[in-house]
Amino acid sequence: MRHTTHAAIAAACLSLTGLAHAAPATTAGQTYFNQNCASCHTVDNTLSSRAGPGLFNVIGRKAGAVPGYNYTDALSKAGAAGKTWTREELDVFLRDPNKDVPGTSMPIGIADAKQRAAVIAFLATQSGKAAAPAAAAITKASTDKSGAWTENKPGDLHHIKPTELVKPYASESAGNGPKLAPRPDRAMPAVPPGFKVGIYAEGLGKSRLPLRAPNGDIILSEAAKGQIMVLRSKDGEKAETVSVYATGLSRPYGLALWPAENPKYLYVANVNSVVRFPYSVGDLKAKGEPETVIEKISDTSGGHVTRTIAFSKDGKTMFLSVGSATNVAASIGAQPPQPLAQWEAKYGVGAAWGEETERAAVLAFDADGKNRRAYANGLRNCVGMIVHPTTGDLFCSVNERDELGDNLPPDYITRVKQGGFYGWPWYYIGANEDPRLKGIRPDLKDKTIVPDTLIQSHSAPLGMVVYQAPQGAKNAFPKEYEGDIFLALHGSWNRGIRTGYKVVRVFMKNGVPTGQYQDFMTGMVLSDRDVWGRPAAVEVAADGALLVVDDGGGVVWRIVPQQ
Repeated sequence: MRHTTHAAIAAACLSLTGLAHAAPATTAGQTYFNQNCASCHTVDNTLSSRAGPGLFNVIGRKAGAVPGYNYTDALSKAGAAGKTWTREELDVFLRDPNKDVPGTSMPIGIADAKQRAAVIAFLATQSGKAAAPAAAAITKASTDKSGAWTENKPGDLHHIKPTELVKPYASESAGNGPKLAPRPDRAMPAVPPGFKVGIYAEGLGKSRLPLRAPNGDIILSEAAKGQIMVLRSKDGEKAETVSVYATGLSRPYGLALWPAENPKYLYVANVNSVVRFPYSVGDLKAKGEPETVIEKISDTSGGHVTRTIAFSKDGKTMFLSVGSATNVAASIGAQPPQPLAQWEAKYGVGAAWGEETERAAVLAFDADGKNRRAYANGLRNCVGMIVHPTTGDLFCSVNERDELGDNLPPDYITRVKQGGFYGWPWYYIGANEDPRLKGIRPDLKDKTIVPDTLIQSHSAPLGMVVYQAPQGAKNAFPKEYEGDIFLALHGSWNRGIRTGYKVVRVFMKNGVPTGQYQDFMTGMVLSDRDVWGRPAAVEVAADGALLVVDDGGGVVWRIVPQQ
């Protein structure tokens, strides 16, 4: 994702879904790398702009030795210092990166030995001489401080207007991936006056998406370990117990309980399937093996790998978001494999093809996974997806495309209309044509929907929640927050001056975004290189507190009004 994920760092090395086992190891490894690892790493002699080190000539190279290395300090710590990447060392590392090197920024390994061998065989063929790091390009990027981390503070207002966008390539495309640093002693996020922040849970690893159960339990997906956890608190202030609910999943992300009242199932969105577990309120462990509801989401599973699920208010429709396989679908060609009218009749207006078939889209199903159908297209990476609890509208937070400059195009949050087209890959923020795909789909220019609220470019919006305090909540936010959306911004890599790494409040009026948003939780950036936290998602606790999942620090923060 840009993540992510950007899915960025979390997509570094993932599963080998769909590879032909009969293919030669180097071919299989290259296919794997191109589909999954290339979002963070190159195999030429440059440092990847997304912070993952270039993997040229990696066999025999000392870990962290690439010039300009800007990924993690973990490899320089005791136990990892001096590591040399032999085939054997790579095999151990790729099996479980965080176990081999605790604190590494590459959290997801390759569990299957044959798949690891294929990737290592491919990497062994890549060689080159180290060049100047790509990250040096950031010195030529825009110096515009709009949305920059240096300007962040709780309460700041932002309103980006579709009529005031900069031109493509107004600044050079930067490579400015973050380096995750330890949280300084006593450092806490900044929140507005009248609020206080504490730690609800810590030591969690790289958890991503939270879901509140009817009894107040917080269910968490952890893609890196392929597992689901349950956090339980007696008084709401701190999670006393952290239980592993289920393991053996394939990069689980999206979660949903169904039906909403007295749920019978916990749905989990894997990278390329959806499963459900029998569930009763209060369960700390799964009662049995999961039932497969959707066997295959798409023919490709690389690129953006986060899948989010949500149910309509009446519980009859299951929505599933599927991010794009690439940045801007540059290789799919100008025509689908069928006549355009026939293609769109099947996949919806603006549906891409090739490796992007049924990607950058929201799909719809019945609750049992049947009756598959297109719902909306052109949403490059809808990571956050919710159904508004009052209006029933479907909302997406979207990571827009990269490499058009520091301030283009904005990310966004928007209502998603059935049959709607939101621009990707040919257009962005309405009828603005991507210059890299000029003239391919002029028929879509006037069909592209302008999103509701634009967010500073490259902020990487992820999880979100409509703030509604549960009845009788002792820590309910002030009334003016009721109905607004809280949104986690995971943070930029493709911007000269870092942006994001915060939680924002998206203003709403009668269930409709106004176009404005406000910084709410900030302070997790140390410098234009180092960050100590990355907000990934938010949830409202049973007592009205706002919980923020920080997958950089392995913490769930808890924000409440000061009494």
